[in-house]
Amino acid sequence: MKKNIIYIVVALAIVIFTVIRLKSNKETTQNKVYQYNKKLPVYVQADTLKLENVENSNFYTGTFEPNKETKMSADIQGKINAVLVDAGSVVAKGQLLVQLDNSLLKLQLQTIDIQIEGLENDVRRYRILAQADAIQGVQLEKTELGLKSANVQRATLLEQISKTNIKAPFAGIVTAKLTEVGAFAAPGVPLLQITDISQLKFTVNVPEGELQKFKTNQQYTLQADAFPETNLVGKISLIGSKANMGNSFPIQFAVKNTSDLKIKSGMFGKVNLKNNSSNKQIIIPASAIVGSNIQPQVYVITNGKAVIKNISIASRVQNKVIISSGLSANDILITSGFINIFEGANVLIKN
Repeated sequence: MKKNIIYIVVALAIVIFTVIRLKSNKETTQNKVYQYNKKLPVYVQADTLKLENVENSNFYTGTFEPNKETKMSADIQGKINAVLVDAGSVVAKGQLLVQLDNSLLKLQLQTIDIQIEGLENDVRRYRILAQADAIQGVQLEKTELGLKSANVQRATLLEQISKTNIKAPFAGIVTAKLTEVGAFAAPGVPLLQITDISQLKFTVNVPEGELQKFKTNQQYTLQADAFPETNLVGKISLIGSKANMGNSFPIQFAVKNTSDLKIKSGMFGKVNLKNNSSNKQIIIPASAIVGSNIQPQVYVITNGKAVIKNISIASRVQNKVIISSGLSANDILITSGFINIFEGANVLIKN
């Protein structure tokens, strides 16, 4: 019995010692941790908001496409003897691109030339003999028909030989090289792709309710997303007559590329429709927003304290945000210094 009591007393002593030690460790740890004094003022940077002019404009996004693009293939079969361009090569209209083997065709041409020479000599002799009634006229006629047939064969061979020289149908850039020397060319098998981007097509999809904003042959200002500082002039060449799956209509612009052809096929861009009127709205830096995309928020200073406000965003322009509601002119907006900021914090504005 006494042993049990001793065991219980020892166990209670160990528990009490452990609790006291843990409490002491907690107090020691808390004393080492920095405790921020929420009553101290937080230094921030702030701006007094004012109404600013905002141009009423609508942007429609689209994609730049080449004015002309084609995949070159041979009209006849043959072994490829030479590919005279590479991907990225700038080519002129009519420039020789691919040379097929035409040695057999040239031998056939030599053979038909010999036949033609013999037939021409026969025709001359038979004409003299026919005039002297030394031969029948039908023999001369057959020889003349043979000469005509040989000339047709010669013209056919010349056409086939010309088709062994594959030339550029228009000026442009080689955007794909799909064959090499020694390969076999055949009709319908692509060899090269030529793209002309000196002129571009820009296509946007517009809802039916906004089609009246666009007029055929009217000029509009366009920018490529990669080069927003470069303004391009586009003239409407097509207003779609059939809606797509989203009930929008395609509108296509004809656009002249820059002199250095920096606008490439497949780049994204936008067309800007500006109205003559403008209104005034609150514009703030995007970095001043501390809330989420679902519910954006900002801090303003009221009576020396930070107050959080819910806002609604009308649109974003680069690193600026146009506010539709939640802020007013003369509000003092906190633009930086958010590390220790919280609702109701005392704030001081840095000079």
